[in-house]
Amino acid sequence: MGFIWSLIVGGILGALAGSFLGKDVPGGIIGNIVAGFVGSWLGTTLFGAWGPEIGGFYIVPALVGAVILIFILSFLLRSMKK
Repeated sequence: MGFIWSLIVGGILGALAGSFLGKDVPGGIIGNIVAGFVGSWLGTTLFGAWGPEIGGFYIVPALVGAVILIFILSFLLRSMKK
């Protein structure tokens, strides 16, 4: 049950990060989950483990990390199209 909870929280974090930036995450729901997981790792690595924890994710650094990840991905994908 913990793994399913982590998938749900990761998907929500990825979707929130995409909505903050006004960008769609490539890959739909799976992309949101991956962005949530990778963003959580990135945010926790950069900012440490602090704030409320839900489903194994520290929400504040995970959300900031997911926003950074989606910003970088959208910048790279936009520059590849040109």
